[in-house]
Amino acid sequence: MNQQKKLVSSVTSRDQDFAQWYTDLCLKAELMDYSDVKGFIIYRPYGYAIWEGIMQYLDRRFKETNHQNVYMPLLIPESLFQKEKEHVEGFAPETAMVTTTGVEDLQERLIIRPTSETLFCTHYQKIVNSYRDLPKLYNQWCSVVRWEKTTRPFLRGKEFLWQEGHTVHANEAEARKETLDILEIYRELGEKLLAIPFVTGRKTEKEKFAGAVETYSIEALMHDGQALQSGTTHYFGQNFSQAFDIKFTDENNKLQYAYQTSWGVSTRLIGAIIMVHGDDEGLVLPPYVAPTQIVLIPIQSQRLEVKEATDTLYQSLKQAGYRVQIDDTNKSVGWKFAEYEMKGYPVRIEIGPRDLEAGHVTLVTRHDRKKHTMAINDVTRHMDALLKEMHDTLYQRALDDVNKNTYEAKTYDEFKTLIKHGGYVSMSISGEEAEIQIKKDTTATARVIPFNQTLITETCPVTGKKAVQTVWFARAY
Repeated sequence: MNQQKKLVSSVTSRDQDFAQWYTDLCLKAELMDYSDVKGFIIYRPYGYAIWEGIMQYLDRRFKETNHQNVYMPLLIPESLFQKEKEHVEGFAPETAMVTTTGVEDLQERLIIRPTSETLFCTHYQKIVNSYRDLPKLYNQWCSVVRWEKTTRPFLRGKEFLWQEGHTVHANEAEARKETLDILEIYRELGEKLLAIPFVTGRKTEKEKFAGAVETYSIEALMHDGQALQSGTTHYFGQNFSQAFDIKFTDENNKLQYAYQTSWGVSTRLIGAIIMVHGDDEGLVLPPYVAPTQIVLIPIQSQRLEVKEATDTLYQSLKQAGYRVQIDDTNKSVGWKFAEYEMKGYPVRIEIGPRDLEAGHVTLVTRHDRKKHTMAINDVTRHMDALLKEMHDTLYQRALDDVNKNTYEAKTYDEFKTLIKHGGYVSMSISGEEAEIQIKKDTTATARVIPFNQTLITETCPVTGKKAVQTVWFARAY
């Protein structure tokens, strides 16, 4: 137990210093480590395994909806990147460039991809000729580099892992549907895998992606009351197809510009899982995304009956499809308990000689730290229901937190008071002028314009002008 306290005490209290708690957890739970280049992290096996779980879920969903995986080059010629003016202005300050081979300077600078719109567009320009070629539904899994000034593990780094989808369509309706269909896949990712209730909606003109006609977002609320943009989908219309001359011959043999979309989520989702569910004892991983769902800890593992019972239960759980492991190392039991609490393993099963005499084992569920005594022969049969209950409890807990910390403001003074508490504050505003003033006064930014629009006030509390839309604001990462 002393070892357990020692491990936990090395993590800063969540309510004392949330930022330090987060960093402590990333390191102590062995999710990542710092590399020799500032802003670039090492994804350790446990952290990468969480990302693999997200990848597997999304890859399956994308393929079910007829998307195909491709891979584009890492480097983009600077002249190509300059083709879409708005896009370049949005990314120029963040781009890293290759200028030399080390022996001689390159004739043209090469940009390390911050995103791959330009690469996909030049490819599509070559392969799209007729309406029969459409749609093209492509996705790639890769890393991108953006030279961020301030970095934090998973949330904001100079390099991060992500998926980016890029699609081409023959008409506006199909492209718009694609944009919203992917947004729904992302929302379901939160609900069904991550136990995170994402708020969805459209971004304001000021906050939309550079070069997009419309941007949509999934937003998550962290324990400290700040929002995290967790994924985006973009309707490009014909902005990129006109810049890159992506044309096709339609059914009437007329030449048309194509319609495009783009969308992506990144390893930022790992940060969301940590900050939404974690506690002072460490990670709390939702069971469907946890790399290991169940750990078996034999007590007095040298005893034959304990070893046999552990092996039998392990095989039963594994054959039933659960991600399970045995820890029969010579570490102390107290250290093992602390380690798996720190790493957020959903279920810990203790198998000792005394319990076995009665045909029982002890289960500890991480999300509530409760102990359960269960007949060893019932464990596998009851595991589905136990994991579902854990997932549902975590989701409901996070949803309750969102609902409890979502407010409406009818005056600007009320807005300023509410935004200090953290959470989302919705207010009806006149437009970008109000957004700029709100950010200047409070550091809060527009997160989403909700789909179901209702004006709270007819007049914008910030500018005094006619209110045109209701926007959810929050301070954000």
